[in-house]
Amino acid sequence: MKELNNPFVVYGYKGSQYFCDRENETEKIINGLDNERNITLIAPRRIGKTGLIHHVFAKIKERQPDTCCIYFDILATRTLEQFIQQMARNVLGRLDTPSQTALRKVQDFFSAFRPSMTFDANTGVPTFSLDIVKSQEERSLQRIFEYLNQSKKRCYIAIDEFQQITKYPNTDTEALLRSFIQFVPNVYFIFAGSKQHMMSDMFLSPERPFYQGAQIVNIKEINEEVYYRFANAMFQKRGQVLPESVFHYLYNKVDGQTWYVQTILNRIYSNQPVDIANTDIDWTISELINEEEVAFENYYSSLTSNQAALLLAIAHEQHVKSPMSQSFISKYRLPALSSVKMALNSLTENQFIYQYHDGYIVYDRFFAMWLRRL
Repeated sequence: MKELNNPFVVYGYKGSQYFCDRENETEKIINGLDNERNITLIAPRRIGKTGLIHHVFAKIKERQPDTCCIYFDILATRTLEQFIQQMARNVLGRLDTPSQTALRKVQDFFSAFRPSMTFDANTGVPTFSLDIVKSQEERSLQRIFEYLNQSKKRCYIAIDEFQQITKYPNTDTEALLRSFIQFVPNVYFIFAGSKQHMMSDMFLSPERPFYQGAQIVNIKEINEEVYYRFANAMFQKRGQVLPESVFHYLYNKVDGQTWYVQTILNRIYSNQPVDIANTDIDWTISELINEEEVAFENYYSSLTSNQAALLLAIAHEQHVKSPMSQSFISKYRLPALSSVKMALNSLTENQFIYQYHDGYIVYDRFFAMWLRRL
């Protein structure tokens, strides 16, 4: 692979040489899949969950070239039918080569759903869509799993933002998927999600269909020392030094969240300062916030007055253990407890704030910094 102009990757997966750490998590996931266990991967957005999945799949393909690895994201889906279409586009044809063989098999399996095939302009890989009416949703999904089963080929499928299925109008989606998944012995799944409380409920609550259906893997921030060694090595290749104290300043500014660290390092690398200092970190963050200012203004103006007041208060505190405590409400002159509770639920649901096990933060670190300017 051609060397990148900038080694600090912000979007996508560009290879193991540009991927920092996650060695334990990678081996844990690969070991689970190798030993016939499904995996539930839980992490906040922008911490590197998707990159980790692609890194795991790259490592698996190195060791087991015949294994089929499939990834798709369902965050944009709103119904079971949309989920099925997304799965069909990413799964059908992937277990067969060449494309004519794939077309015949898919036409055989899905004749009742009138499959149509197009080719990806960049990769040439065929993608399929199905003609599904509401009364045929369950049957079409069952056929996809039968197609996976008949191939006998070992396959790993990662479904990102898996908690989205709980929002579908079909209240039995979880039970339906579980009933099909458990009877496909050659296919194992990574269920990835960014809403911790929803994913935990799905896989840890005895009354839910996916209870004990997968090995839980939580990922947190990359260790600061390990991250520094990785980042400094990238600068050293170009004859620069990233002082450890400067990286520490950056890491703590954004709570070690991978996407923010990468984004700031990407800009600093492209700006090529002679001596990297804390002032470069501050200037870069300010530049990034200014670029997003119109979006931040729109986010803020979309909130009710109670939501805006609570969001501002959490942004100023940076981390709030008990946003419904009387001392916090009094300090920021927030409305009545019932109104704060309603605002908190809405902000959490819409991912303006994120609930960790020990409190709440504003989800977007740059948005939080912009709010503190107000």
